[in-house]
Parts: sequence; structure tokens; C-alpha cells
Amino acid sequence: MGDVEMRLELVPVPVTDVDRAKEFYAQVGFSVDHDHRVSDEIRFVQLTPPGSACSISVGKGLTALAPGSLEGIQMVVEDAEAARAALLERGIEASEVQSFPWGDFVFFSDPDGNGWALQQITSPDLGKD
Repeated sequence: MGDVEMRLELVPVPVTDVDRAKEFYAQVGFSVDHDHRVSDEIRFVQLTPPGSACSISVGKGLTALAPGSLEGIQMVVEDAEAARAALLERGIEASEVQSFPWGDFVFFSDPDGNGWALQQITSPDLGKD
């Protein structure tokens, strides 16, 4: 079969209130790409973080996951401090920057409790003792 290219392009995020989630993610800085009411049972909203090739979807009738059950969704940022400042400026509650050997992180959650992490990738200075 050989190597097959597989690009992650859409992650469903389970929410209770589609309009509230759409507004929240737009406030975080995601672009609103689509908002389609397919039927009374199905609504599809696609949002994309700035600079990302992968989008999220929120809506009605899209996933059986419980609202707020998604954790550990991670986005990479250039500067964790600047990303945190931007979230706070937009009225989004965000953790202090937390440093680990593999990167600096800022954590936040959407109104349903779905957990997000912003990671500034850092490399250990291997040239020093």
C-alpha cells in the first residue's frame, strides 16, 4: 500500500450551545468559515485558528461526545506570554505560563469545559551542563 499522506483537517468539539461556542471561538481569534443548518437536527459550524491547516467544528448532531469532554487539544504558538496576553485582552480566562522541559504552556477552556493548551516549543540547550 505504501505511505499514504493523511492530513488532520477537522476536529469536532462537543458543545451545548452552538451560538455561544461560535462566539467564544471567534473571540479567541478563530475565523468562522461555515455555519450551515442542514436540518432541524443538524447544524455545522467550522472555525479555524489563525495560521492553522486544521479546523474545528461545533454544532448540533455532529458528535456523540458529551459537551465539555474534550481535553488536551493543543495549538503551537510563537510566544506563550504574547498568546496569553492576547487571550486576556479578548476577555478569555487563561492560566499563567507554565514551563516544562518540552515547552511553555498556557491553558484555557471553552464555556463547556473543553480544554485547550497553547504550546511554545522550546528546545533544551544541550550545549550547557
